[in-house]
Amino acid sequence: QVQLVESGGGLVQAGDSLRLSCAASGRIFSTMAWFRQAPGKESELVAAVGWHGVNTDYADSVKGRFTISRDNAKNTVLLQMNNLKPEDTAVYYCAVSRGGGRRSEEYSYWGSGTQVTVSS
Repeated sequence: QVQLVESGGGLVQAGDSLRLSCAASGRIFSTMAWFRQAPGKESELVAAVGWHGVNTDYADSVKGRFTISRDNAKNTVLLQMNNLKPEDTAVYYCAVSRGGGRRSEEYSYWGSGTQVTVSS
């Protein structure tokens, strides 16, 4: 049974930073990622990282502000979010995939989500 547990969300002001963490139990997956979903909007890939932590993919809206990393020894994935903007407000979900990609359908297991709220 694979379980993903996120932590690190909260309420911050625009320009602040937050770091999200996701701990995975069970097997290690090829790709670990963060998605987000804002009210009334579709889920979108925020960032993804491959097995070795070298190959990464980011949504255009977060490039230069967010950094994804992983620690396979601890089976965790981190999302460092800097210079947060009100439009970053969403529920953030950790997800893992045996392959990878930008579509949520490509990810097998999901965490329950953590709320990030950025006030202006």
